[in-house]
Amino acid sequence: MSYEERDDYGMYKNKNGKGPGPELMGANTLIGDHVHNLQNEHLGVIKEFMVDMRTGGIAYAVMSSGRFLGLGEKLFAVPWQALTLDPANKRFTMDIPKERIDSAPGFDTDHWPDMADQSWMGEVHTYYGTRAA
Repeated sequence: MSYEERDDYGMYKNKNGKGPGPELMGANTLIGDHVHNLQNEHLGVIKEFMVDMRTGGIAYAVMSSGRFLGLGEKLFAVPWQALTLDPANKRFTMDIPKERIDSAPGFDTDHWPDMADQSWMGEVHTYYGTRAA
């Protein structure tokens, strides 16, 4: 299901080029979007967004990989800067090999990391080659 199909408020309907998207998008409509790399390999699905309450910006997208078929699902905090919206295909892309996601540091739903911890943030940004905003 794409963000257009999750659009409960009609914000993505064609309005002769006027209206939000892709510059401004509803967060709820993006949850569930797929993430692919530049080689068109499926990397995961967006499950949540983590908002930095100090700046009001999105710090991380929480992504799950489909490799556990829902059992013991592994989650990843992906820095927002590592993702690019692909409006033509209604998904996100990342410039990263699939093997790098397979070995990425992750967590499960019962053991969320302290995402405000500076050391944890540094490790995640280093892994994905991004800089904290």
